[in-house]
Amino acid sequence: MEEEMSFSDIYGGRLALQRRCYSPFCREFCLSCPRLSLRSLTAVTCTVWLVAYGLFALCENSMILSAAIFITLLGLLAYLHFVKIDQETLLIIDSLGIQMTSSYASGKESTTFIEMGDVKDIIINEAIYMKVIYYLCILLNDPLEPHRISQVVPVFQLERGRQSDRLPHAPDRDPPGMPTRGRCSAHPGPRSVATRAHSSA
Repeated sequence: MEEEMSFSDIYGGRLALQRRCYSPFCREFCLSCPRLSLRSLTAVTCTVWLVAYGLFALCENSMILSAAIFITLLGLLAYLHFVKIDQETLLIIDSLGIQMTSSYASGKESTTFIEMGDVKDIIINEAIYMKVIYYLCILLNDPLEPHRISQVVPVFQLERGRQSDRLPHAPDRDPPGMPTRGRCSAHPGPRSVATRAHSSA
């Protein structure tokens, strides 16, 4: 069974979420975004080169043009290989673990596996970066102190939900049947409020 829905990130970009259920014990969530736009790439490249040509006209130094070309190519390769994520996959296998895979625009893939025994809880973190954003996180157990959290792992880097997408009515309290909110002592962002999510989701 496969379901698909679309929504916007905090920058207004469109994201597509696919949910696949292979069995009652194995589910997969796939989040993808549009590929790199040729128009944006051309605009950035032209801007850098126009600035370089302006500096060359003032200084009459050919090294400026060479440096502009080198910086543009190096920056593009770094952006495609380390920053631009085209697709993220979350594979959940009951009693085994959670596998997270990120596919970059350059073709590189990064995979992380978390054993189910290391998972303490799954939360929806609420942070304030000039606006309210929401992102899914996994809390990992501390092997030395089971009651403490050793690490907070964000699940989807692409997904940073806006308040309008997550809570359109902005209630003062949680609706009936929804998990309550609580402070999270270990969080990656400032002024974060954690919302508990069902671990079986």
